[in-house]
This record gives sequence, C-alpha cells and structure tokens, in this order.
Amino acid sequence: MSYAGWILLTASLVGVTCGLIGVLLILRRMAMMADAISHTVLLGIVCAYIITRELNGIHMLIGAVLVGLMTAVLVQWFHSRGVQQEAAIGVVFTTLFAIGVILIATKVGNAHLDVQHTLMGEITFIPWEKVNIPLLGNIPEAVVLLTLVLVTVLFFILAFYKEWKITSFDPMLAASIGLPVMLLHYLFMSLVSLTTVAAFDAVGAIMVVAMLITPAASAYLWTNRLSWMFVISSIFGVMSAFMGYYIAVWLDTSISGAMAFSTGIIFIISFIFSKKYGVFSSRYLQKEKD
Repeated sequence: MSYAGWILLTASLVGVTCGLIGVLLILRRMAMMADAISHTVLLGIVCAYIITRELNGIHMLIGAVLVGLMTAVLVQWFHSRGVQQEAAIGVVFTTLFAIGVILIATKVGNAHLDVQHTLMGEITFIPWEKVNIPLLGNIPEAVVLLTLVLVTVLFFILAFYKEWKITSFDPMLAASIGLPVMLLHYLFMSLVSLTTVAAFDAVGAIMVVAMLITPAASAYLWTNRLSWMFVISSIFGVMSAFMGYYIAVWLDTSISGAMAFSTGIIFIISFIFSKKYGVFSSRYLQKEKD
C-alpha cells in the first residue's frame, strides 16, 4: 500500500472506532467525558514511560487505560458528593492533564514525547513504524492496534446491544429491571479509554475529541434509530478522514487538524440539510403548518 494509503487507512480506523463509541457518548450526554479522557491519558502514557523508559509496548496502553478509568471514577465520585458533573469533569481532567504536562517538562527529557505531539499527533510517521504480521507482511503498528481495538469495540457493542440501548435512553428503567448499570458504565468508560489511547499517538488529542463527538452528533441529526446512528457516524468518520487528508495536502497544513476541521464541515452540512432536524427542513415543515 502507498504512503498516503496507510495514512488514510489509519485515520479511517480512528474514524470508525471513534464514531461507534461517540454515538453512546452523545446518547448518554457524556460528550465532555471524551474530552477529559483524551487529555488525561497523557498522564498514564508519561507514567508508563517514566517507569519503563520505553515509548512502545503494551505498558503504554495499560497505563493510559488505567488513568482513563481513574478519570471516570473520580468524576463519578465527585458527582456523587454533590459536585455538578460538568464541574467535576473540568476539575479532574485539567488537573490530571496538567500533571502530565509537568511530568513531560521535568522528567521525560529528550524523548520523543511533547505537548505538541500530544495535541496534534504524528500521523505522518505512521507508515514508517511497522511490524511483521504472518501472511500479511509488514504493516504499521498503529493499523494493527487500531484494528484490534475496532474488533474489541464492535464485539462489546454487539454483545451488549440491548443493554447499551436501555442504559443510554433510560438508566432508571435499566436499574429497575436488574441491569448492572454501574458495571456497564465502567465497561463503557474502559472502551472509551481504550479507543482514545489507540488513536492518541497517531492523531493526537484534538482529532480524538473531534472524531468521538462530531460524527456522532452529525449522525444524531439524521436518524433516531440506534443501529443506523452507529452506521452513519462511522461513515462520517471515514468521510472526515478522506476530506481532511486532501484538504491538508491542498493547503499544506496539519493532517490531523484538517481531519478535525472536516468533522465540523460535515456537522454544519448535517445541521442545515438533515431531513428531520435541519434548518431548511424545519422551516419547510413550519410553512406547511402555517
């Protein structure tokens, strides 16, 4: 596959995986939690590096997932003590992210790990870091990792589809019929953390947040059916990847930044033209009523 092909494949995998997870984030009104986890995982990555002095390996994934879960637990704990959820998210994620930034500045040294890399990612380097897979040959590490994460996310979404549906739309009903609401909540937070970490190194925090929230928000404007929302959100994620890449080539700018910008373009188009909630359709329906 060509250099550009690997970049597009990597970004598309991010778009699909984040698109699937993002739907549940939007329905659960937890969009800001995606922003929080996408930043706080930096602390887990830095801590894992300080302990092992290696930038690659499963320890990075484990450290980031643990901090992502810690973020969810702390937010839930503060909220249960009377702090508004938005305030709890703001306090926890800014504090943990700041600790990560301080550790990078004081403990990491000359390693290839800095704040700019954290925010914007290094998707242009993805095709060069490869591993040999039997029968498939040399494949970029990020593609392998993102594929495994996508399979994992798909498995849990399909395995607990009815449970996700009930707990997302009516958590009180889910609790009343005996569903383990808190267990599912932390399982979902684990999937969010896993997805965020897998995409973090490739595309950076900005694009992770954009891909988690905006395609799902756009899909929500087009359909009320959960199954179709998953499909449309994933398609919008892939579209954003391709649009962003060619915009970046055209303007000679950041690929990840352009892909994040493309999610915004798709949302604006959806906001204007979607059949049920779009600005034009709403005005048309209003005229019919008049």
